[in-house]
Amino acid sequence: MKPTRARLLLLALPLALGLSACGKKDEVGVGAESAAPIAKIAPPAGKAWTDMISATPDGGYLMGNPQAPLKLIEFGALSCSHCAAFSKEGFPKLKDEYVASGRVSYELRLFMLNALDVPAALLATCGSPEAVIPLSEQFWDWQPNMFTNLQKDEARFKALAEQPPAQRFAGIAQLGGMTDFFAARGIAADQGAKCLSDTAKATELANRTDKATKDFNVTGTPTFILNGKNLEVASWQELEPLLQKAGAR
Repeated sequence: MKPTRARLLLLALPLALGLSACGKKDEVGVGAESAAPIAKIAPPAGKAWTDMISATPDGGYLMGNPQAPLKLIEFGALSCSHCAAFSKEGFPKLKDEYVASGRVSYELRLFMLNALDVPAALLATCGSPEAVIPLSEQFWDWQPNMFTNLQKDEARFKALAEQPPAQRFAGIAQLGGMTDFFAARGIAADQGAKCLSDTAKATELANRTDKATKDFNVTGTPTFILNGKNLEVASWQELEPLLQKAGAR
């Protein structure tokens, strides 16, 4: 029987460390036809769409107008360098111009590429749903430090493969500096330790990754889904024209 991703993530570590732990999509042309422009949609009185974040039934975290005509999902991995690049180059404009307009909602679904993503995701989702997207964006900015920390003691990192899942996740988090990173942002050490020991949630994260692969053909990150369609792009330079073509202009 072929092992599931959930079992692989719980039992194995990546074979090597590096920044290329995510896939790059081929460019897709915007095409000639465009939808009619969509008018901006005002948020509830006294609120901003970008301040509205909630958990979704599919295990994601949605920012913006829940009834937005354009529903964008990002499958992102916290260990992925392409995701970190999108976070820096595209997310600020996506948030401040597109999500803020009420025309586009943004949903982040964390994708487990490898065993680094499991403890990172367990910690990122350890607090309130409202904190997950901001914490993920901060983590992507800090991400190179994780790789530097892990590479300082690769022997210890590899030895963690022999530990049971909960101990392994805690070990990776400590060695990579994740524990301190999240502690500085409101996830106290004891709270983080409890989340890192939650192997049921780790399995759920991995199973959702399997489901994304099956349902949306997600084979690398970031992957963007717009109104149920995989856009097959991985950068803001490619994504923004597709949002505009769909009417966000």
